Amino acid sequence: MAKAGRVAATAALVVVLAGGAYVTADAYDLVPGVVTLAPVPSPAAPFPTAPGALMPTADAAPALEELDPQAPVPDDARVQQLVDGLVADTRMGSSVGVLVADQLTGDTVAAHLPTQGRIPASTAKLVMAVASMTALGADTTLPTQAVRGAGDSVVLVGGGDMMLAAGKGSSAAVVGHAGLADLARQTAKKLRLQGLTTVHLGLDDSLFTGPTVSPGWHPDYLTGGFAAPVTAVAVDIAKTREGEYVPRWPDPSMQAARTFATRLAENGITVVGSPTRTSAPDSAQVLGEVRSAPLGQVLQYTLETSDNTIAEVLARLVAVHEGLPATFEGGAKADLLVLQGLGLDTTAAVLADASGLADGSVLPPDLLAGLLRLVTDPDQPALRPIAVGMPIGGLTGTLDDRFTQSPARGLVRAKTGSLSHVTSLAGTVQTADGRQLVFVVMADKTPDGGQDAPRRAIDAFVTSLAGCGCR
Repeated sequence: MAKAGRVAATAALVVVLAGGAYVTADAYDLVPGVVTLAPVPSPAAPFPTAPGALMPTADAAPALEELDPQAPVPDDARVQQLVDGLVADTRMGSSVGVLVADQLTGDTVAAHLPTQGRIPASTAKLVMAVASMTALGADTTLPTQAVRGAGDSVVLVGGGDMMLAAGKGSSAAVVGHAGLADLARQTAKKLRLQGLTTVHLGLDDSLFTGPTVSPGWHPDYLTGGFAAPVTAVAVDIAKTREGEYVPRWPDPSMQAARTFATRLAENGITVVGSPTRTSAPDSAQVLGEVRSAPLGQVLQYTLETSDNTIAEVLARLVAVHEGLPATFEGGAKADLLVLQGLGLDTTAAVLADASGLADGSVLPPDLLAGLLRLVTDPDQPALRPIAVGMPIGGLTGTLDDRFTQSPARGLVRAKTGSLSHVTSLAGTVQTADGRQLVFVVMADKTPDGGQDAPRRAIDAFVTSLAGCGCR
């Protein structure tokens, strides 16, 4: 089908199915750094997975609907002292914004320059998260299709799934939920019924447009495994080999097409030559289709691991839904438009991309706090995957090695954000008296020396919030 037709068709489906480079990278989210309250490990493991024995149970924050609305709110003056102490801490640098609010009422408990924009790093993913769950819905799945092209050709059509398995898919997985071996088996069966065993293979990845790599990304983001070129189809988020901290293919879509050709051959279909880019014909016969995990699960994976590539994929899908170009700029604009539709003030917000990697993004603490209140509101069930998908202190994702020895372990759910000289944390914490607070800390002029010192300062502050005295 034509490019415009492909974009429109996919949009309709969405609606219906509702050193050096290391310190410059957002890899501090992808590669959680040092243990906050314990000696620094070396080296930090990328994309850690919390052991099963540490998964939250009774010591984790309760479900939102179980929170006691009668629990006392911490004393404003005491919390303001904590905020002032954090701002004055030399580990935080000279540019700090903080906001602590009551989750239930939204009332500000304490703050420092909460309306002043700062570099968000990966806390920007909260914008993408709210926009994608609002516009697309948690139950939506993404199609990868093989369709009949002109003559003896088959066309692989990308629908936005960059998490395909090279072999069989697994219904229990998020990455690898859908598999190219399954798609090839379906396709080969129909081709044989039509008397075709030799084909040419085309690739239609026109759902996403514009550059696949942001001009604001450092080249080491790709070679270092912090992000991949953003395309409409890929295997295992375009990793060149197994593992989390590995280089990415420069053309993920074409690599997926080559893998699909191999799978077709394994099913008795000979592919002549190499795959070539083309446009799938309008109303093309579908030979096979596999679908991604539901987007709610995809989003939870993205938040827990701070995956920059999938954050950009979700933003592009929002752009398609909103009728905007599926580019870095279009995705960022679409995300902010959805927030405006929810009544949030985005006047001070600027997004260069959806992941927080590119230079130029600015968000104020009060906007992030507003997002956190939305996602933790029991009356907003569509946003629930965000609240439960954020990392839990001392237990999961990019917080699994922080708060490990803190009484706040299991009581903090937050999105991390780190770039060179930028350290952020935005989330919720439950006090000792059972009151849930929303907090945002943003520091974008931290001293030389990496993430350890400002993270320790922030984690100590959040731990103090958890133990605050009340009125």
